[in-house]
Amino acid sequence: MSKVRVRFAPSPTGGLHLGGVRTVLYNYLFAKKQGGDFIVRIEDTDQTRFVAGAEDYIFNCLKWCGMEPDESPLHGGPYAPYRQSERKELYRKYAEQLISNGFAYYAFDTPEDLEKMRNDFKTAENPSPQYDGNVRMQMKNSLTLPEDEVKKLLAENARHVVRIKMPAGETISFTDMIHHEVSFDSSLVDDKVLLKADGMPTYHLAVVVDDYLMKITHAFRGEEWLSSAPVHVLLWKYLFGLDNMPQWAHLPLIMGPSGKLSKRDGAKYGFPVFAMNWTDPKTSELTEGFKERGFLPEAFINLLAVLGWNDGTEQELYSMEELIENFSMDRVHAAGAKFDFEKAKWFNHEWIKKLPVTNYEARVKEIFESKGIEIKDDIYFTKVLELVKERCPLLTDFFDQAVFFYITPASYDEASVKPKWENDKNDFFAELVTKYNSTADWNISSIETEFKNLATEKNIKVGELQMILRVMLVGTKMGPGVFVIAEAIGNAETVNRIEKARVYFSSH
Repeated sequence: MSKVRVRFAPSPTGGLHLGGVRTVLYNYLFAKKQGGDFIVRIEDTDQTRFVAGAEDYIFNCLKWCGMEPDESPLHGGPYAPYRQSERKELYRKYAEQLISNGFAYYAFDTPEDLEKMRNDFKTAENPSPQYDGNVRMQMKNSLTLPEDEVKKLLAENARHVVRIKMPAGETISFTDMIHHEVSFDSSLVDDKVLLKADGMPTYHLAVVVDDYLMKITHAFRGEEWLSSAPVHVLLWKYLFGLDNMPQWAHLPLIMGPSGKLSKRDGAKYGFPVFAMNWTDPKTSELTEGFKERGFLPEAFINLLAVLGWNDGTEQELYSMEELIENFSMDRVHAAGAKFDFEKAKWFNHEWIKKLPVTNYEARVKEIFESKGIEIKDDIYFTKVLELVKERCPLLTDFFDQAVFFYITPASYDEASVKPKWENDKNDFFAELVTKYNSTADWNISSIETEFKNLATEKNIKVGELQMILRVMLVGTKMGPGVFVIAEAIGNAETVNRIEKARVYFSSH
C-alpha cells in the first residue's frame, strides 16, 4: 500500500470555522496514526473571494492547535507549489483533454444568455433551471455551434468557460468511509464549470487534478461537498482512472441550536465559532475565537475530536498523542454532532486543572498585564495560579479569581457582612491586627492558630469571623482558603486590608 497522504485545502476567504478545524484534525489524526503525511493546499482559485490576511490566519490557527503540516506553501515539499493560483497553467491541459475526449465542452454564453435561460426554462416544478442536459443544446457552446465558428471564437480569445458534459441516465456510485455506498443519478446533476473565463479552474477540476498530482490517498471534507461527488467521480474516471481516486470521507456537519452551526449562532448565543479572533478586513467586524475566549489548545482539540467521534469507551479526555493512537474513521458518526458550549467549557476546565500552570501562565500573564496588573514575581504568580485554577473554566477567568492577590479590594460584599457586624466583631479584628503585627513566623498554621485562639477567647463563632475575614481580604466570599490567601499576600498586606475594612464597616 502506498504511503498515506491527506490534505486540508482551505480557501483564504475568512476565519477558520469550528467545522473547518475539525476537518483538519481528522485529517491530521488519520495521517499520523498511519505514519503518513499531512498536506495543506491553499485553494485560492476564486480570486473574487480572496481576503487579505486569511492565509496567514489559517496557518496561525494550525500552529496554535499543534497541527503543523508536513507540506504547505510555508513548509515546502516535493509537490510545490501548494497554492492553486500558482498552479494555474497545469489545469488548462486537463480541461482540453476532457474536451478532446468528448467529456467537456466550451461554453460561450454571456451573463445575459444565462439569465435568459433561467427565465425561459423556469417552471413551477423547476423554479431554478440549471445548465444541464436539458438545456445545453439550446445554449451557445461548442456542442451547438459549427466547428469553424468555435475555432474562430477561440482564436479571437472570446470569453468562455469549460463545462463538464454530464452523461444522461447513469448511476454514479462510490464508497464513502462514513456514509458507505453512495449513488447519484447523473441526469440530475448540472454541467459544472471546470475552467472559468479567467483561465482559473473551479474547485471541481482543481481538486481532482491536484489530488492526483500530489498523490493524495485519502480525502476528508465536509458533508456539504457530497452533492459535488458525482462530478468528481467522473473527472477521476475520465482523467486518471477510478483506481487512482482517493478514498473519501464526507464529515457530518456540526450542529448549533438552530441547525448547522453558524457565525450567527455564535453572535446570538454568545459563544465563539472561530478558532481564533477574526477581523473582517472589509467591515472591520471582530468575531471572537476560542483562543481569545480563554481556551487551551489541548482542550480545543480534545472537544473537537469527540464532537462526532468516540473510541467506544467512556473516556472523554484525550491528549493529542492519545487521539492519534485511538483515532479511526470507522468510529466517526454519520449523523451531525451538536455543539454544546457548556460542555466545551467543561473540557477546558478539566485541562486547566490537568496541566501544570507553567503551560499557560504566559497567556494568563498577558491577560493580567492587559488589565494594568504588572507581574514582577513569576514564582509568586505561579503559586497564585495554582491556588485558583480549580475555579477557572477559562483562562480569562483567572483575572477575576486572582486579582485580589495583587490589589486591595476597592469594594466589599456589604450584604454579607453588615448584618453580622457588631462591636464584638470590630473589637475582635482590632485585637487580631495587634496579634498579627507581632506574629514572627507568617505561615498558614500560625495565622489560623492566632485567629482561632482569639475567637475562642472572645467566644465568637469561627465560621462567622472567617467569612468576614475573607470579605476583608478579597472583597467577596470567593477564593481559596482564607488563611492560604493571608499567607500569600503577606503579613503587612493582610493587616492593611483588615484595618481598612474594619474602618469601612464601622463607619457605614
